[in-house]
Amino acid sequence: MAHSHPILPISPGGVRIERVVTSGVFELDGGSWEVDNNVWVIGDDNECFVIDAAHEPVTILSVVGDRHVLGILCTHGHNDHINAVPELVSHTGAAAYLHPADRVLWDQTQEAAPDAELADGQTFAVGDVELRVLHTPGHAPGACCFHVPALDVLFSGDTLFNGGPGATGRSFSDFPTIIDSIRDDLLTLHDHTIVLTGHGDATSIGAEKPHVQEWLDRGH
Repeated sequence: MAHSHPILPISPGGVRIERVVTSGVFELDGGSWEVDNNVWVIGDDNECFVIDAAHEPVTILSVVGDRHVLGILCTHGHNDHINAVPELVSHTGAAAYLHPADRVLWDQTQEAAPDAELADGQTFAVGDVELRVLHTPGHAPGACCFHVPALDVLFSGDTLFNGGPGATGRSFSDFPTIIDSIRDDLLTLHDHTIVLTGHGDATSIGAEKPHVQEWLDRGH
């Protein structure tokens, strides 16, 4: 199923969301796949967060510009979402945040530990909006989404896509777990919540909610 790409909201204080599409290789379990990733930058003219530093640090930094980077928030530890983290940390001095349950994936490709940990319910502020961490395991044990209630936006990483759940056929993933995460933590949000994904087109909670049984029937 294909849904149209929603128009991204801007807060009264000028916080906006920018999408950067970067390209590279996803590697896991001895395989490698060419992928395009969505990197999200949320902030105002002065400061911002980077969500998922993937593949192309120079491209990401060109969107950040001279803004102060408050942090690099990693939705999970797969290499294609974190392989630009070291250069972004080096250039910006910002801390990289990861849920501790995903160190098993992070440590496969990263020499240095993440700078700080994500926890369910944790909040981050930028400008006049707040991002709330939702721990949504399934695609990866430490997978997290970031909900921005003021903008009715959810950064879903690889947990929920336009068309259903993220992949669960590889190591450290589990289909029943991702279904529970989506049903309990994501589909309880407002139907009009825009879902900004780790790959591909955006969707909304209302567009995905009716299809849970289809996902269960197909098993992915």
